[in-house]
Amino acid sequence: MTASVRYGARIALALALVIPLLAASVARGLAQDEELVVTVVTDTAGLGDGNFNDLANEGLIRAETELGIRGEVLQSLDATQYQPNLLAGAENSDLTVGVGFLLQQDLDAVAAGLPDEKFLLIDAVAEAENVSSVLFREQEGAFLAGIVAARTTKTNKIGIVGGIRVPPVERYEVGFVAGVRTVNPGIEVVIAYAEDFEDPALGKELALAQFNQGADIVFPIAGRTGSGCYEAVVEKGEGFLVIGADRNQEDQAPGQQMAVVKKGVDAAVFTAAEQLVNDEFAGGVQDIGLKEGGVDLTNLGAMVTDEVAAEAALYKQAIIDGKFQVPATDADLATFTAPDVSSFATPVATPSS
Repeated sequence: MTASVRYGARIALALALVIPLLAASVARGLAQDEELVVTVVTDTAGLGDGNFNDLANEGLIRAETELGIRGEVLQSLDATQYQPNLLAGAENSDLTVGVGFLLQQDLDAVAAGLPDEKFLLIDAVAEAENVSSVLFREQEGAFLAGIVAARTTKTNKIGIVGGIRVPPVERYEVGFVAGVRTVNPGIEVVIAYAEDFEDPALGKELALAQFNQGADIVFPIAGRTGSGCYEAVVEKGEGFLVIGADRNQEDQAPGQQMAVVKKGVDAAVFTAAEQLVNDEFAGGVQDIGLKEGGVDLTNLGAMVTDEVAAEAALYKQAIIDGKFQVPATDADLATFTAPDVSSFATPVATPSS
């Protein structure tokens, strides 16, 4: 793309955003033999968050290595940078990735103004037809974690530390609570929200408060804030456990991570890059869970017995087979009836290790 075309795209989009009736349409016009570029735009937690943004970057690095594309990362220091970063990505690359629910409105606006560009949005649905929107059924992996936690707790009290209760976080929370209640409705689940994805100190404070109130397991679903929960577990010592969300963070609390609810953000980025390379990229919505390999329960710690792992595997296979649906919202949870594990067939495999 020439400098003049990129400048024209910037002016057209600016006008489209200021005057909604004005449409902008810009073609990049890359020569066929040019290097394909994929740009990842982070949310404000940025690289080094220990889970969500780092996972997206891992998928990008894999695409560079295996597909030969060139990867770029634009970090958003605050929410006002989402739109400029997305615009810069669209002007200078072949695919622009918005990482997280918080970018939804800005990505939709940018994509609508640049209909010939390609976008990937993680954890939310965009209306623009040139956006591939990827949603995860976090509740399914979290349900399995709830099963394991309920069987592992010694105090019958378990904590959840959330960041901001956006829909993906709600799905994590609701699925986890459903899993715990399925095994033992008498277990108390205490829930606290930091209203922030970027405050490890507050995450530690909230986790310590839950531990001091009798919880022995905490499930952080809070981005960088969640790393503070790992610090809290280490500070409390033996007998206190943490469950990872999105990716393995065992190095932050060796021997005290019970399991990980893995979320395939890295795979989503890599797959989109692969589709781009193969000229197969298309807009639309993807909703992926256990069956599609989008989420899973992995990295079971030594404190999880083989019997408990096998029980979780029964539930996993039942979910994959469609024998019951894990609740994803508060309303779903209110009417959820715990399934009878004795009716499930023996699975061929246990949760991933």
